[in-house]
Amino acid sequence: MTVIAAFYRFTAFADLATLQGPLQALCKAQGITGTLLLAPEGINGTVAGTRAAIDALLHHLRGLPRCAGLEPKISHADTSPFGRMKVRLKREIVTMGQPDIDPLGNVGRYVEPGDWNAVLRDPDAVVIDTRNAYEVAIGSFAGAVDPGTASFGEFPTWWAANAARFQGRRIAMFCTGGIRCEKSTAFLRAQGVKDVMHLQGGILKYLEDVPASDSLWHGSCFVFDDRVSVGHGLVPGDHVLCHACRRPLDPSDKSRPEYEAGVSCHLCLDIFAEADRNRFRERMRQMELARARGARHLGADV
Repeated sequence: MTVIAAFYRFTAFADLATLQGPLQALCKAQGITGTLLLAPEGINGTVAGTRAAIDALLHHLRGLPRCAGLEPKISHADTSPFGRMKVRLKREIVTMGQPDIDPLGNVGRYVEPGDWNAVLRDPDAVVIDTRNAYEVAIGSFAGAVDPGTASFGEFPTWWAANAARFQGRRIAMFCTGGIRCEKSTAFLRAQGVKDVMHLQGGILKYLEDVPASDSLWHGSCFVFDDRVSVGHGLVPGDHVLCHACRRPLDPSDKSRPEYEAGVSCHLCLDIFAEADRNRFRERMRQMELARARGARHLGADV
């Protein structure tokens, strides 16, 4: 059984280069796969490995400056959902394009998963899903506002166009693991919104902690790895990924005429030119050749 750990931590890192090498070496030595993002504002990652390997990595990470409180969301799978390990340096650990906001000192109030249902039932609260539209499409909390954004960087523009609708209201926000909400609540605080909160640990923590019998979540939660989606108890769902547009598909979508594995689906048929689709077909051919050799082609990684 493979252990999958998803985590983030906002903290000020002064010298990213000195962190990258030791992390890459540790993950390689422990056989860990996945992605770690390092930026001046902190760390964000999802990785997979044995229980002992993940524990070794978490011990190392908690020894970094102001990371002692790092708490991962843990789930399991039969095999690793990643084909390789990447430790990347970035400008932001989640891209919003708002360099002046402070997710360390001016964030909204945290709501524990066990208390989130009360927020959802509060008629005075506006609940906003801060994820991308394709994520919202396969699951969300009933009644949540969907901004319809294609990327998190569009959220500030959406808020500017809609802020008047929510003036004077209590704002509650949620996302997959909590990281986008840390930034979006800090952004709203900077915009003058006084009463703003978010789901601590995100949807993943809610699905992990709240029994299905008590849950107000509907559908599946998109995750950025080979599992594609998870449900209650963080059990992998049955969605598949279109490797052309990277959007989740219901298994029934594979029977649609627009679907060609790894090449197109009904969501992206009109997005790519035939030259692009030919390139995708060649990628699929290389993946099949790698699979026949008992290897994994890097193009299979999400």
